[in-house]
Amino acid sequence: MSEVNNLRLLAQYNQWMNETLYTAAQGLSEEQLRADQGAFFGSVLGTLNHLLVGDIIWLQRFATHPANYESLANLHHIPRPSALNQILFDDLMELQMERELLDQLLIDWSYELQREQLSQPLRYKNTQGTESVRPFGMLVLHLFNHQTHHRGQLTTLLSQMGMDIAITDLLALIPEVED
Repeated sequence: MSEVNNLRLLAQYNQWMNETLYTAAQGLSEEQLRADQGAFFGSVLGTLNHLLVGDIIWLQRFATHPANYESLANLHHIPRPSALNQILFDDLMELQMERELLDQLLIDWSYELQREQLSQPLRYKNTQGTESVRPFGMLVLHLFNHQTHHRGQLTTLLSQMGMDIAITDLLALIPEVED
């Protein structure tokens, strides 16, 4: 499987896992949703918001790639988050609607990626304004790894509240191969 196909699989996994987590989160009370659980971003709601913040920041950076990805062209209408812990949406349903739009955008964008673009450098500034230049493909991989990291925290938080998340492995989306 090619690098580009791997990234497409990760975009699909992202969407599938987010649907799973939001379905579980809908079963929480407002108090449970907002309770500080000691996670990096406090609560389930805080962590869900952080995932959206991180994706917006990275996708806005990716929109500056010389490939001029059509699917990322409309990201300029989304205000750049001011902090990694910013609560973009205090309401779970509004947050979920934005998440669904962004997840579809990630899938659409993954189908625009070309192998040769992944080795190109991308210049960007981090949230503190420090400039970096790194291989674009590695940054895309970081985006998906970051999502998995925080979704792992969410599955732990939800599990501790008695929610059964069921299967979360990427393996569930990897097709069987005929012998």
